[in-house]
Amino acid sequence: MKKQLLYLLLMVFVLPAMAQSHHPEPKTLSIGAAAPAFSLKGTDGKTYTLNSFAKAKVLAIVFSCNHCPTAQAYEERIKQLAKDYGPQQVAVVVISPNSPTAVNLGELGYTEMGDTYEEMQLRAKQHAFNFPYLYDGDDQKVALAYGPVATPHAFIFDESRKLRYTGRLDSKEKPGTGQAEDIRGAIDAVLHHEEVKTPVQKTFGCSIKWAWKDEYNAQLYKEWAQRPVSLDTLDATGIKELLKNKGDKLRLINIWATWCGPCIQELPAFINTDRMYRERDFEFITITTDSPEKMSKALTQLKKLQASNKNYLYTGSDKYQLIEAVDPDWQGALPYTVLVEPGGNIVYRHQGAVNMLELRKAIVENKLIGRYY
Repeated sequence: MKKQLLYLLLMVFVLPAMAQSHHPEPKTLSIGAAAPAFSLKGTDGKTYTLNSFAKAKVLAIVFSCNHCPTAQAYEERIKQLAKDYGPQQVAVVVISPNSPTAVNLGELGYTEMGDTYEEMQLRAKQHAFNFPYLYDGDDQKVALAYGPVATPHAFIFDESRKLRYTGRLDSKEKPGTGQAEDIRGAIDAVLHHEEVKTPVQKTFGCSIKWAWKDEYNAQLYKEWAQRPVSLDTLDATGIKELLKNKGDKLRLINIWATWCGPCIQELPAFINTDRMYRERDFEFITITTDSPEKMSKALTQLKKLQASNKNYLYTGSDKYQLIEAVDPDWQGALPYTVLVEPGGNIVYRHQGAVNMLELRKAIVENKLIGRYY
């Protein structure tokens, strides 16, 4: 009995405390400190080290990422920085410090992709990054060594690789309102062998997603799992009203059936999409074409997927009335997906399994959603 009690105390108190002590709160590198060494894989497949930039007179390292709206707001400024200062032997490097496993779906409301290495590759290609984009998400050792506070967070090193500036790129988050004045001023000072006027600036953005800080994520997914799942009925007239979208939210509608293999395969991704955007001006609705006597089967499937969004079963016996009620352009094959703006304007329609990344991009780039605050 004593051994069992000791084991319980060890599991509940000692081991969690040891795990926490193993990961102290990261500290930002101090001015004058040497640049910590690193070896990281870039989105181009190459491995980059500190020595890869040995010829640069100035090394600008920016910790940023895919998903953060503030980070996205600064991408074009970083690209312009690399373009303007490359001829002056300034190396601009961007490192993603986030652990992909620590980024929950609710934090992806301003993007179509997360912070995995594969998604970083997609982002770099889509936006034609002209700088090395490096992945530190597996062990986060480089982020721990440098101590970024938020994304984006800049570190400027001189030719001897001593830190001369750390902080924001500029004080204006919205694209087009700032030109990275703070980081440009720091680079110019270092290039001219001058002191940086304000070597330490605060930075604003999304917090770093440390792998061990997962208590909130676990609680969030638990709360999602406990939300009630229901299935109501609608006839053709009711579905026509759904498509009119008299509300003020962007409405995603997926039509499916339990007997449709592709429908079942992609439904989990639709549930994840709902979790990404549901706190914004967005709503997700499913309509199953299962017959009313199969309603319990459809509800069981929805509960299994924790589909706490709005769900309906079409009650009409004429499936062609359903097709016309949803979208005259629909040829009748399942699954079928539409994205409807308030007022009934369909801005995305697709018959068959969707390209989820393409759909999410259509959502986040819609005027009702957007990538920035």
